[in-house]
Amino acid sequence: MNITNEILQPDSFYHIYNRGINSCKIFESEENYLFFLEKFSKYMNTVTEVYAYCLMPNHFHFLVKIKSKSEIKDFAKVQNFDKVNSSKGLHSLDSVISKQMGKFISSYSQAYNKVTNRHGALMESPFKRKRIDSEEYLKNLIVYIHLNPLSLGINFKDYKFSSYKTLLSDAKTNLKRQKTITVFDDIENLIYCHNNPPRLDFEF
Repeated sequence: MNITNEILQPDSFYHIYNRGINSCKIFESEENYLFFLEKFSKYMNTVTEVYAYCLMPNHFHFLVKIKSKSEIKDFAKVQNFDKVNSSKGLHSLDSVISKQMGKFISSYSQAYNKVTNRHGALMESPFKRKRIDSEEYLKNLIVYIHLNPLSLGINFKDYKFSSYKTLLSDAKTNLKRQKTITVFDDIENLIYCHNNPPRLDFEF
């Protein structure tokens, strides 16, 4: 399945990720990172649950679970999306999620371009997605996402713009903290798996 055409199925896990055009930066300042997360929450928390994320200077990763068919249909009704159904096409459930993703990316990109005085598309289109088809893949992907800062020479435990530190804290969050921890059985095993990662073979 093409990673840009995978149909986003309700109640399923996906790795959603993307990068800047020609690998250009999509974040220049801490304010950019925080604004990006704010916009993601506004548009995507309506149709997804977030289990893990990491924002890097020129790309991002989210591990999400698509909400149930009934939840998406209810949201679509509130938004006046008519004739939403489970098939492919303009009125499919997938189109509702993709529309939200499009609004999110557009909102962030326009603001970023204005602040940095640039023009044109900021990120590759369409966004990339891969369905998670096993518990092992799910667990390994969470670790992979959190270890991304190592490529910048930064200790992943100290990185501000990933979900790792939030998982270990009691801070208020939209992240599905307990559900993510349960993937590893408990917090101790989550920490162990991050400190002793398996060989990860995922391509960005």
